[in-house]
Amino acid sequence: TQGFLLPSIHAAPPFFTLQPNPTTQATLTAQWTRLILSYARHRQLFLLRVEDAETPGSDWDEIFRNERINRKLLASHLSTILADMVSKNLAVYEPVKQTSSVLLYWRTPDEWAEVLHSWAESTGQLNTILTFYDIIQPPVPSPLTGLPTTILRKAINTLAKTSRSQTIAVADGEGVRFLAGNTSKG
Repeated sequence: TQGFLLPSIHAAPPFFTLQPNPTTQATLTAQWTRLILSYARHRQLFLLRVEDAETPGSDWDEIFRNERINRKLLASHLSTILADMVSKNLAVYEPVKQTSSVLLYWRTPDEWAEVLHSWAESTGQLNTILTFYDIIQPPVPSPLTGLPTTILRKAINTLAKTSRSQTIAVADGEGVRFLAGNTSKG
């Protein structure tokens, strides 16, 4: 994917190393978090693993390395950043009960719920039963293409709270029916 503009701090060697001063480190962690989330959104990436920091040619190479200044983000540093992101609900460990890979929330599950319902409405899918596969692997690419099932399920549950979705058992797993429902949040 073309067109991702790295922030100027990406050219600063201290950006790639843990800083001894907690205030400085907190600032850099916030900058890394913004960079990771904006890059993930730009490239439509959902999963980030600690080892991605040390895997040449990974989807994340562009942001975790800067060859011009001979710097790269170490896995241990990325692990610290991911823990901070999870603590702020900007990511969730996936699978649970481990700390080496996360699902990134460049949109929160509530924001995905709105995207999901708008998609169902705009494509004429209200009151139609769809499988999860129909939603995340549609024949025509959509903003939901490739969405991890974990996030999809959370978005559907959010919509169910306002009577805008109903989960239904279907032959090959789970399905959902989207309803006009109550759009007031409550």
